[in-house]
Amino acid sequence: MSDVLYESRDDIALITLNRPEKYNTLTHEVVDQLHAAWKHFNAGDDRVAILTGAGDKAFCAGANLKDIPHDLWKAIPGVGVTVDKPIIAAISGLVIGGGLVFVQHSDLAIAADNTVFSYPEGKVGFAGGLIASLAARIPHKIAMELLLVGGNLDARRAYEVGLVNRVVPVGTQVEAAREIALQIAANAPIVLKMLKNFVGQVIPKGPTEAAGIARARVLEINESADFVEGIAAFTAKRPPAFRGQ
Repeated sequence: MSDVLYESRDDIALITLNRPEKYNTLTHEVVDQLHAAWKHFNAGDDRVAILTGAGDKAFCAGANLKDIPHDLWKAIPGVGVTVDKPIIAAISGLVIGGGLVFVQHSDLAIAADNTVFSYPEGKVGFAGGLIASLAARIPHKIAMELLLVGGNLDARRAYEVGLVNRVVPVGTQVEAAREIALQIAANAPIVLKMLKNFVGQVIPKGPTEAAGIARARVLEINESADFVEGIAAFTAKRPPAFRGQ
């Protein structure tokens, strides 16, 4: 069974972290499958994506600390993968560490009323740094208390500080997200793409986020058909036939 599910309906992609028995924790496999899912979404016909987690106990309880995926940046939309379409996070239960990073990088968020946000990496002695730009998305002091103290933020408080758009009864978060997604999907895609791009330029990026974006762009070149053609042409001592792919 796949750790990440991708379903498409009504021009809306539903991307689901599918490890409910493990609180949808992040593994190397999850990172790779999410990376592929975001690429599929951005290149396909779906206009909006809803990111959620299987079950209501946890959207995502963060990294598997027994085998930490230090390449999490690859799975973050807008960092490891270019995604220029709207993303809605539909969340419930535990939203810890990397799970909070996914919410942070979504355009909208719908939270079930049992949602609890936490960033305890200071208590664990591990951090990737992608969380830094949270302070550009919610009030600075709220973000710093969450990061430095490692405490919790419940759904109502998250709504009050602007981390989520709506709080709904548990079990209805995906339905509520779909209602908004249908409205977004009816709008002009080129306008939404431009607005998302412009907003992305306005929001500051942390060092790890900027580094991840640079690494992703370099990897795109090194894995491209033009790279293969360039090396082959050099070896064969012939002019390359680049195709921009």
